[in-house]
Parts: sequence; C-alpha cells; structure tokens
Amino acid sequence: MSVTVKGPQAEPSEESEIAPDAALDLPIKGFQGTPEEIDRQWFEKVYTGRGDRTKQLTVRAVLMGGVLGMFMSASNLYTTLKLGWAFGVAITACVISYVLWNALRALSGGRLGAMTILENNCMQSTASAAGYSTGGTIGTAFGALLLIEGVHRPWYVVAPFVFFTAALGVFLAIPMKRQMINHEQLKFPSGIAAAETLRSLYTKGAEAMRKAYALLIALAVGGCVGLFRSYGTLVEQFRNTGRPQVWLEKIHSFILIPEFLAFPQWLNPLARGQMVGLGFEPSVLLIGAGMITGLRVSLSMLAGSVILYYGVAPPLLAMDAANAGVAGYVPSFTVSAEGVFNPTRWALWGGTSIMVFSSLASVALQWRTLARAFTVLKKGQPSSHVQAMDKIEVPMSWLIAGLIPITIGMVIVQYLAFNISVWLGLVAVALSFVISLVCCRATGETDTTPIGAMGKVTQLLYAVLPGAKGIASINLMAAGATASAGGSAADLLTDLKSGYILGANPRKQFIAQFVGIFFGTLAIVPAWYAMVPDKQALEAFNPPATNMWKAVADLLTQGVHMLPQTAVWAIVIGAILGVLLPLAAKLFPKAGPYLPSAMGLGLSWVMVFQNCFSFAIGATLVLIWSRFKRKQSETYYVPVASGMIAGESLVAALIAIACTVVGLLALR
Repeated sequence: MSVTVKGPQAEPSEESEIAPDAALDLPIKGFQGTPEEIDRQWFEKVYTGRGDRTKQLTVRAVLMGGVLGMFMSASNLYTTLKLGWAFGVAITACVISYVLWNALRALSGGRLGAMTILENNCMQSTASAAGYSTGGTIGTAFGALLLIEGVHRPWYVVAPFVFFTAALGVFLAIPMKRQMINHEQLKFPSGIAAAETLRSLYTKGAEAMRKAYALLIALAVGGCVGLFRSYGTLVEQFRNTGRPQVWLEKIHSFILIPEFLAFPQWLNPLARGQMVGLGFEPSVLLIGAGMITGLRVSLSMLAGSVILYYGVAPPLLAMDAANAGVAGYVPSFTVSAEGVFNPTRWALWGGTSIMVFSSLASVALQWRTLARAFTVLKKGQPSSHVQAMDKIEVPMSWLIAGLIPITIGMVIVQYLAFNISVWLGLVAVALSFVISLVCCRATGETDTTPIGAMGKVTQLLYAVLPGAKGIASINLMAAGATASAGGSAADLLTDLKSGYILGANPRKQFIAQFVGIFFGTLAIVPAWYAMVPDKQALEAFNPPATNMWKAVADLLTQGVHMLPQTAVWAIVIGAILGVLLPLAAKLFPKAGPYLPSAMGLGLSWVMVFQNCFSFAIGATLVLIWSRFKRKQSETYYVPVASGMIAGESLVAALIAIACTVVGLLALR
C-alpha cells in the first residue's frame, strides 16, 4: 500500500491515514521489552507519521459523536431498566458515524470532506462517554431509591450527580492508561474490535482487503445471530404497547435463535431444581470476546464456574435444606417455588473479593512502574522519545486539576441531596479509585465490566461505616457514585485501546471523552424522567438490575449479620486467593502462564455459567485453529472475532434503539 505524505501542514490522503498492517498489528500482538522500550516502539512504529499528522479532534467529530451518544444513552437506559444490561457504544458509533457522514457527503455533492479514521476514533470516544459512561447507574441506584422512597429526586440533584461521577471515572483512568494499555498491554477486546472495524472501513491493499472481507463475513454472521436472538424484544414491545405487528410475529414464530439452551438433566448436578445459567448461550459476541481474551483467562472463567455450579452450590443448597427453620441461620440461596435459583447471587461476594484483592496486589507488585506514571518531575534529562510521549499522553497535572473540583462537587451533592457526611463522601471518592482499578482490569482482561458487583462492594462497606449504617439512601448513592466512576473509567480505556492500535493521540481522545459527558448528561436526565415518570411506571418495567440493587440495600441496611455466613467465608477465601495468585506469578515467572487468572476466577463467580462457557469456546476455537492452520489463524482470528463482536452488538443496539422509540411513542 502506498503512503503519501504531503508535509507537516498538509491534510493526509485516505491512504496516508493508515499504517501498514504489520505496524498496526503490533499493539494487538504486543510489544516486547521494558516499559520505556515499549513506549519507544509504539511511538516510532505506530504513532509517528500518523497520529501527529492526521486530523483527530475536530468539531464535526465531537458533534457527531455527541449526537449519536445522546440517542444511545436513552437506549442504554431503556435496556438497563428492561433487561438489566447496557450495550457497548463504541463499535455501534463507529459504523453509524461512517455511514451517516458518507451519506451527508453524498447529499452535499462532495463539498464535505471525508472524515479521517482518527476523527472517527475521536468521535467514538465522545459517543461512548455520552452513551455509556453517564447512564451507568441512573437506572439502578436512582431507580432503587425511587422504589424505596416512592418519589423522584429533582433534576438538579440527578444532573450534577451523573456528571460528577462520570467525570470522576474519566480522570481516574489517567494513571491507569499507561500502566494497563501501554505497559501491561491488556486486551480490551471491544477496543480491538472497534479498531479492527475502523480499519476494515478505511484500509486498502491486498492483505488488508482479505482481513476486511474476513471481518465483514464475520460481521454478517454476528448480525444475523444478533437479529434472530434479540428481535423478539421488539415483537414484545409492540405487543405491550397495544400495537402488535402481525407480520413480525409470524416471522418470529418460525425464525429465531433461542437466547439460552439449558443443559439436559444428566448434566444438572441437582436431582430436583435448576440453577440459572446452566447451559449454552448461542451468542457469537461472547465467543468472539473469548477468542481475543485468550486461553488462560477464558479457561480460568470456565473452571471457576464449574467449581461453583458443580462443586460448591449443590452442597450449600443441601446445607440450606438441612438448616431450614433453624433460628439465626441465613440461607445461602433464595430458591423460587419452582426450585430455580441463581448461584451468582451468593457467589458474587467471593468473586468480587478475588477481583478487588488481586487488583490491589497487582498494583502493589508493580509499584515502581505505576509510580513512574505518577511522576510529574523527573530527575535528569529524559530521552527524546520519553519527552515526545509526555507531550501526547494525558499529564498527571490534569488528574490533579480535575480531581480537586470534581471531589468538591461530589461531596457537596452527596451532602446536600442525600445527607452523606463530608467524610463519607470523601470515602466514596477514594473508594472510586479502587473500584475503577478493578473495573478497568476486568474489562482489559475479559471485556466485561462488573459494575453491579463493584456496587455491592461499596454497599457492603457502607453497611458498617459509622453514620451510614441502616440508611438506604446513603448505601445506594455511595454505591452508585463508585460504580458509575468505575464504568466510566473502563469505558475510556476501551476507547483508548482502539486509539493505541490506530496511532491516535491519547490526549485528544481524553478531551473528546470528557466533552461527551456533557452531551450524555443533557440526554440521560430528561430521558430518565420521560421513561419513568413515577414509581408505578418503574415497577411496570419489572427492572431486574434495579430490583437487585434495592434488595441488597434492604438486606445490608438491616445489618451485615443478614449476610449468609457462607458468603463471609467466600469473601475471606477470595481475598486470600486474590493476593496469592499475583504473588505466585511474580515469584515464579516461568509458572505464571500456567497459573489460573485471578480476574478470570473472580468473574466466573459473578457471571453465570453460560457466559463463561462461551468465552471458553471462543478461546478453544483459536487454539484448534492455530494447531491446524497457524499462520492463517494468526492473520485472521482477530478480524473474525472483531466482526462477530461488532455484528451482534451493532444489531442488538439497533433493536434496543427501536424498542426505545416504540416505547416512547406509546407513552405519548
């Protein structure tokens, strides 16, 4: 592929925007060497000649991303209320932006210039902040508070809370970027998928086109799977609004992919009853994530889930049955009348403990590298590439300048609106760093952000802190603040991973992400009141995630003694494992690749079995592929996995948007 450079002030051609495939593949495959050597390789081979000469942070990119993110924030709020989950925004925004901008160019007769790949990447950051970061806990924490108190908090409380928590996460991600993306080179599979999607839209050349075709085929497969798995929610939405679409219901009656396939009885360890999630989820999105995540983490997730479902849950259930009616005994599981229960409702305490303590142990073991990220003043004259990197990375001075007003703003909002004392508000800010650390590492290793589980950590802590015990509003809103910050930080690092692969300027991406928070806040707050005008409207959604937050708040505000004793033991054992695994990997580096992943084990007790199983399938497919066609596998497994992730998530997002539109029209 030819590269045309017209000079420092020239606007690059489409060909010059893209690095040679070999260079762009380097950040995915991983650099070798010390942190300084890794930074030098990336700067020289990926950034130079691309990120320093290509348009990135432009008004049109920010406006396009902001507007797209505003629509997607409403859709994510709807899916959070209806289904208990929020979809990723980055890939969807990349594709929609590319299509819309080229449509506008065609309508203008070519008077509008083409948007560069790095402009699209900046647009992705703005859209992610607007569509995902700002709405992380508005439907859960504020929703649970609405169910408890029966009335809405006013908009002038909700808006600053949403803004400050999202902004806190964005700024807390600053020191984590160089550590997790540059030096540890964590995967962040959705970030890789977004970068690969953009490359397929822009690159030219024989090798690039073959990869693009592989991605497009996988994108089509993922889109079909996503369509036939999720369009049933649109059918149901039309039916609930009293406007059923007969033609759509007929299609759905004979063309659909089930959301879940339960295992046969011989694979069920219970003689009677059923555990939620014990089966296979026909989702190529999770399989694609497993392909990128890798064998060690994915198999650790499967092993941990097998231990939970087959080794731990059955005897605990038998213990509950044996102690039924015993005074003071708190059962581990809540079992429905049909004998159905979810093991992760109990196991999340142990899984979260592993993730928290393994993240803290990893930081402690790598304190020298992390300390360098916090160093503002360096002794001696730094090398030229270090100076060049410092000019494009977000400086630590921005972290300090941002955290001071954000902390003051958060403490004031929590004090005035929720009677959270100043010291408890400061604890929430400090705890947000720990929660963000865990969320970022979990997302980097597994593409899963455990916002709900991390919220439970804060809820558990505030159940014992003086001044917070027994007060549901403090319990919920402190958890909402920390979990929202964690989700926002992980979202920014996912976008920065895309930029790292494409050779973008991280400082400009950070600005784009920060600007997106304003767009998201403007959209999500009125959307919240429009979708949920009162408590009865929220109850009509039967919101699973919101009900879970309320249930935990109801439980813990009665006292920590209401937590099952077995869950306390799980927390202790999880903490020990979380410390021992990173320590063993540090002391015995040759054995490190063969030790189970602490983050994988922790997530396996937070996610249901079907999710962990899909991850393991994806990693195993890459292993088998590489054994028979090693070179082909190395060339195409990332584009194929990225296409599957992008295709299913894009279609699922579009259907969620369609459901939102139908639901809002029905409210009129």
